[in-house]
Amino acid sequence: MFVILGDDGILFSLKMSNFFQIIKKEKIAPNGFLFRIKAPEVALHAKPGQFFVLRVNERGERIPLTLVRWNRRSGTIDFAFQVIGKTTHLLSKLKEGDFLKDVLGPLGRPSEIKYYGTVALLAGGFGAAAMLPIANALKEAGNNLVTILGARSKDYLILEKELRRLSSKIYVMTDDGSYGIKGFVKDGLEMASREYDIAHAYVIGPAIMMKFTVAACQELGIPNTVSLNPIMVDATGMCGSCRVNVGGKTYFACVDGPEFDGSQVDWNLLLNRLSAYLNEEKHSYELFLKKKGVLPRGKEKKA
Repeated sequence: MFVILGDDGILFSLKMSNFFQIIKKEKIAPNGFLFRIKAPEVALHAKPGQFFVLRVNERGERIPLTLVRWNRRSGTIDFAFQVIGKTTHLLSKLKEGDFLKDVLGPLGRPSEIKYYGTVALLAGGFGAAAMLPIANALKEAGNNLVTILGARSKDYLILEKELRRLSSKIYVMTDDGSYGIKGFVKDGLEMASREYDIAHAYVIGPAIMMKFTVAACQELGIPNTVSLNPIMVDATGMCGSCRVNVGGKTYFACVDGPEFDGSQVDWNLLLNRLSAYLNEEKHSYELFLKKKGVLPRGKEKKA
């Protein structure tokens, strides 16, 4: 089944068995993949900053993933993900030619693309995947782009070539110093701010990375936009699980976001909500791996 939000705001569905076939599968990090799937209606309506929700199989959970690229002519969309639990594990085992059960999208409000001047793109880990379509749109709007990419090590760095092509300058930061400059994204921002007059910043990555990077933006007086990643269930504004506090008001990231003014976000509340089901998610994944005959990492039997 395919469900889409039309221009009039009404959700409608189409049943087409040939949708959602995996056209391309590429490993882009030790635990990360990039998929290209057939999803013509999503590709037709997608805009920078939006996301979609998928299910791997009939009994699978719904997980939100950011749109990385789309091609209206071929009717395909690209998305990237890391294996962090049962659903992403199952997703990673699919092969080219396989089908996803269903897809819901495009969802969320598109990015507000306009001319700022010099824009800093601050991406941590797989936040680079979500940043790419925004970077393309900002470039088309005439902005000068300065990109700061962060990853735990060189192996986990993704889409550097694509973002480098769009940027006047790129700073690559790795936690362990295995590539680029040893440090974090916020450190790269401080370097860039000494060389460029940055009018606006886009910040995308893990919540903890965004919290500290936004704090650096505030110290430097740089307005910023973040893309939030709270827990989502239905992703259409009905369940309320993705609620966030921005400027003292409650919003649903799925329909009011995912982008917000980072300086107004209650980061501590977001981080607490993101950790609400960590134990249950870990237990579920371990049970799944045991059922499959795979011992969870760190629990291998000693010889």
